[in-house]
Amino acid sequence: MKKGGGIVAFEIKGGLEQGRRFLNSVEMCSLSANLGDTRSIVTHPASTTHAKLTEQARQDVGITNSLVRVSVGLEHIDDIVKDIDNALKISAL
Repeated sequence: MKKGGGIVAFEIKGGLEQGRRFLNSVEMCSLSANLGDTRSIVTHPASTTHAKLTEQARQDVGITNSLVRVSVGLEHIDDIVKDIDNALKISAL
């Protein structure tokens, strides 16, 4: 992984339900709780890895209902950006 890697996190408008719709809208990126792969992986912690915690417990550790994490893999950056951009557009409908 000489040229790839890194975790990117961002807030998505619309909170918990919007995060779920976003995950359901990605096509190329994989969905996983494990963020250490050569493929780009997307997760919405509030509805996946930390879903069993109360909202307050998530907030206490910095996990908002809107937080999305992307583990950037080795795919071409244009493909990654296109997939995330499309998912954001589709999930906002």
